[in-house]
Amino acid sequence: MPGIGKIFIFLGIVLILIGLAFMFGDKIPYLGKLPGDIYIKRERFSFFFPITTSIIISIILSILFSIFRR
Repeated sequence: MPGIGKIFIFLGIVLILIGLAFMFGDKIPYLGKLPGDIYIKRERFSFFFPITTSIIISIILSILFSIFRR
């Protein structure tokens, strides 16, 4: 059972970090407004796909997970 407790603690920390990201994500400058992010706005339609932002966040998370895995 101690293994399950560690998993719940880890998931709790991850949920707290996700919550903080949602709370303060709009205050981070340039997040979602980088060159390469796709934004199409038409008369009755808008489409936004932050591909460059997603790639940068993925790289940062990959580096952090590889550091903490050791």
